[in-house]
Amino acid sequence: MKKILLMLTIISLSVVAKAQFEGSKQIFESPNLKSEISEHKLVAILPFDTKISYKKQPKNFSVEGNKEQEKTMSKSIQSSMYTFLLRKGKNYSVEFQDVDKTNILLKKAGMADKLDEFTKDEVAKALGVDAVLGGRFETEQTKSEAGAIASAVLFGGFGGKTGTGTLTLTLNNGVSGNLLWRFFKTMDDGITTSTDDLVERMMRKVSRNFPYTK
Repeated sequence: MKKILLMLTIISLSVVAKAQFEGSKQIFESPNLKSEISEHKLVAILPFDTKISYKKQPKNFSVEGNKEQEKTMSKSIQSSMYTFLLRKGKNYSVEFQDVDKTNILLKKAGMADKLDEFTKDEVAKALGVDAVLGGRFETEQTKSEAGAIASAVLFGGFGGKTGTGTLTLTLNNGVSGNLLWRFFKTMDDGITTSTDDLVERMMRKVSRNFPYTK
């Protein structure tokens, strides 16, 4: 009987957690979204603005090392998103520029690592695309991996949260630079989830609301 009650409790917690995960989503669509994206053929995915912080700073924390990790994650998310969209290419009405080409063109234009100094239409013009897809990923690590594992053992897997993350995606028209679409999502980062898995999970949520879906 105790085992049955325990299982029911775990299932209930799972349902609640899933509902909270699904509920933490916000979407903005411009009134001109459909008319403007109908003209788009090629879209560039920009490197993400990434921020990694800690609720309690770890021992031997390095500011420079943290910045380097943020830079690596920025390109990793950009690459993972491109791979995901490329895999699902037949479902979309546009093509996505190869991210290696995007980054080379940004470097040649003097825009690499300082995209916040340029307007979206300036970036799109430098890349020769109809629209730019960019965004921001923030993660705050709230618990050590060892502590998360201990909690997971104690609470049957419902304590393994090591941090929280937020993903913001934006789509801007290339000609005007105007914001056409914005997607915001929050999620938990667990001990059993790699960075690639996190991107996969987030992109599956994004894809259900993606403007270019046929």
